[in-house]
Amino acid sequence: MMDIILVLNAGSSSIKFSLFSGAERPGQDGLVCEGACEGIGDELQAHAKDKAGHLLVNERLSGESTHGRALSWLLDWIEGRFPEHSLLAVGHRIVHGGSRYSAPVKIDADVIAELERLVPLAPLHQPRHLQDIAAISKLHPGLPQIGCFDTAFHHDQPRVARQFALPRRLTDEGVLRYGFHGLSYEYIASVLPDIAGTNVASGRVVVAHLGAGASMCALKDGRSIATTMGFTALDGLMMSRRCGALDPGVVLYLLQEKGMAAADISDLLYKASGLLGVSGFSDDMKTLLASEAPHAREAIDLFVYRISIELGALAATLGGLDAVVFTAGIGEHAPEIRRRVCEQASWLGLQINASANAAGGPRISTSSSKTSAWVIPTNEELMIARHCRRLLQEP
Repeated sequence: MMDIILVLNAGSSSIKFSLFSGAERPGQDGLVCEGACEGIGDELQAHAKDKAGHLLVNERLSGESTHGRALSWLLDWIEGRFPEHSLLAVGHRIVHGGSRYSAPVKIDADVIAELERLVPLAPLHQPRHLQDIAAISKLHPGLPQIGCFDTAFHHDQPRVARQFALPRRLTDEGVLRYGFHGLSYEYIASVLPDIAGTNVASGRVVVAHLGAGASMCALKDGRSIATTMGFTALDGLMMSRRCGALDPGVVLYLLQEKGMAAADISDLLYKASGLLGVSGFSDDMKTLLASEAPHAREAIDLFVYRISIELGALAATLGGLDAVVFTAGIGEHAPEIRRRVCEQASWLGLQINASANAAGGPRISTSSSKTSAWVIPTNEELMIARHCRRLLQEP
């Protein structure tokens, strides 16, 4: 009998899942299998592969197309496919932990109440996490659930990096820069010494997590010093459908001059802006890079421009720059974006190696480059599994 941990990453129309062994083994990540339940709200489809990439299941699910139905299938499938395994706990990636949670916690009624309070700060994600927690509780009441927060890694940033220039009463109420993608940055910080060396890992590093959601983080000695995202996951870089940094006056204009309701503005900023809004037809970077449409070019130019600006700002917070790391979907798989960002950063002493960049790294800068550049795949799920293992061992 082997103990295992189920890791969930809930989206609006899908649930990504991974199974990890319950105990850490030297030199092994402990992955058993990974997959997803997709098409929630439409046609449910489930698929999974083992750690060697062999297909274990690819099945269309009947019945209601809901998170609850997907999780019911998943728990039944795990029990039937791995009868020799005992499920220890479920670990959840939770986007917003607010000012209260600086580390993973076992989920109880008090934690759920706090997560519900934070829904307005992560409207695309927090409700999905709560749905999954409730569904697991109903399907498997005695199973421990553990929340791992994307904001926790940034919790110990310098106070000045977290503050807005707002009245203190709002700061005291928790209107602060929280930062996100913390599980991704925490993973990169954990593997950087082995990949880039201890000198790089202990130095001044900017990590660019570039995906459908995008942000950047300044690391010093592996700790978060500053990040581009703020109070919500809407701030900072331009993203697939989110606008990123925006003059607050634009929101006032939409309210006062255009007569838009708050809900409509929320939809505009979260779902209809970014790459999709600027290009007018796609939020997918691969599609945009293959297109000759002028607005596709404009969307890509703006994406690179915003990364370049934030890279300079984060280098300033660090007092210089020793390395840049690209990760997540675009960061790992779009050499053209990496090339353009690195060329824009030549003033920071960065020289890109074209052949290494085309091959995907891990190092994509020249040997003589003053600032090194790297491509490192992220693994938020493994980070969650590690946190779960640690928390389950505590009294």
